[in-house]
Amino acid sequence: MEFIHGLVNLRRQRKECAATIGNFDGVHLGHQLVLEQLKETAKRFNIISTVLIFEPQPMEYFDLDVSPSRLTRLREKLQQFSNCNIDRVVCLKFNRELANLSALDFIDDILLKGLSAQKIIVGDDFRFARNREGNYQHLLEISQEKNFEVFKTGSYVEDGERVSSTLVRDALAQGDITKANHYLGRPYTISGRVVHGDKRGKKLGFPTINIELHRNLSPVSGIFAGYVHGIDDKTLNAVVYIGSRPVYEGGRVLLEAHILEFNEDIYGRHIQVELINKLRNDEHITSEKELIEQIKKDISETRKCLKKYSDE
Repeated sequence: MEFIHGLVNLRRQRKECAATIGNFDGVHLGHQLVLEQLKETAKRFNIISTVLIFEPQPMEYFDLDVSPSRLTRLREKLQQFSNCNIDRVVCLKFNRELANLSALDFIDDILLKGLSAQKIIVGDDFRFARNREGNYQHLLEISQEKNFEVFKTGSYVEDGERVSSTLVRDALAQGDITKANHYLGRPYTISGRVVHGDKRGKKLGFPTINIELHRNLSPVSGIFAGYVHGIDDKTLNAVVYIGSRPVYEGGRVLLEAHILEFNEDIYGRHIQVELINKLRNDEHITSEKELIEQIKKDISETRKCLKKYSDE
C-alpha cells in the first residue's frame, strides 16, 4: 500500500483512481462496506483504489475539547487499510485553508486536480467542504459536467442499528468489548511503542509494559483481559490497565500491560494490545497492599477469560 502525506506530494504522483473520503475512525464494518465497494469499482475500471483522510480529524481541528474520543490513531488506520488491500492512502493536513474550501473548490482542487478521481464512492451520511455543504447529491448533480461518476454505499445495519464510530465508542464506554469487537469486525486493538514508566509495577512484583496513548481522550478505561502481539510473532496473555492510576494520584491516561509469564526488556518495540474482555472499572484503591491483592485477582480472572475465549 502506498501512503502519500500532503497535497504537494499527491500532485506529483497523480494516477487515475477510484476514491473515497472520510475519517474512517475505527475502520469498522460500515467503513469496510465502503472500502469493499471502492475496491470492486477500482478493479472493474482498472484504476487504483484510494482513500482520502485528514489529520487532525475535522472535529479535532474545530474544537479538540468537544471532539469525540479517537478509536484509531493514524498508524492504526493505515494498518487496517493495508489489511483491506487498499492501493493508496492520501492524508491531508486539515487546516483553515482546507476548512474554508467550498464544495465546488473541494471537488476541483482536491478530488479532480489532486487525486485525479474518476470514480467517487461515499457513504450515505457523507458530508464535505465548508460548513459541511457538500454531500452525495451535490456530487451527483455536477458529476456529468466534471466528467466523473459517483456511487453511494448503504449503511451496514446490525440488529436494527446502523454501525458507526459512535456506536463502537458507546460500546467501549459501557465496557461491552464483545459488542464493540463485533461492530469492528475484529478485536479492538491499541498499538504503540513501549516506553519507560516509573517501575512501580516491577516493585510490586508485577512488571508492566507502558504505551503512550497519544489521544486527547481514551475511548476506553478500566482493567481488561487481553493479548499482546508484536514480540517474536507470539500471542501473549496479559492483564491490561487503561487509566490514570488514582492510587498514585496520576493525571494523564496511559496503558499498562502485565504480560503473564514474561519478563523481558522490550523497550522501544512497537506492539499491539488486543482487548478481549473487561474485568472491572478503574476503582479507587487506597493502598499498595490492597492493589497487590486486586492485581492477583485480575490475573486469575484474566486466565479464566482467555481460556474460555480460546476454547470458543
